[in-house]
Amino acid sequence: MLFAIGSDHGGLELKNAIKKLLEERGISYVDCGTDNGDSVDYPDYGEKVARKVSGGEVESGILVCGTGIGMSIVANKFPHVRAALVTDTFMARMAKEHNNANILVLGGRVLNEQQACDIVATWLDASFEGGRHQWRLDKIAAIEKQLCQQ
Repeated sequence: MLFAIGSDHGGLELKNAIKKLLEERGISYVDCGTDNGDSVDYPDYGEKVARKVSGGEVESGILVCGTGIGMSIVANKFPHVRAALVTDTFMARMAKEHNNANILVLGGRVLNEQQACDIVATWLDASFEGGRHQWRLDKIAAIEKQLCQQ
């Protein structure tokens, strides 16, 4: 399993904590930046991660910015991406079980490190349920396909 992870300056601290969690779990990842606290534009890093997920280069991704809102907007512009902005473990579990979210988005100014790591662990441990949820994802994929042809 290979992940892509990225953040802007507002999410850098949480990203680094999440990287430690991934390493502890033996999960390989590609760090798409940023790597320092200098002010940067979140779309640049959201694009890097979402492009890797969209193209199948990695299985899943994690994005962190100040609130998570900007990153989720950017990531969901890409085909085959289902980015979920999550603020607690219940949402993390539902994002995977019901929506098969392939990018988890967090807010570095909204969550502390423990909350973020708990959310990531919950998301990693959850499994997509399929069934009626797959049928709904198929509808979303059909809309995406139609819009991409325009």
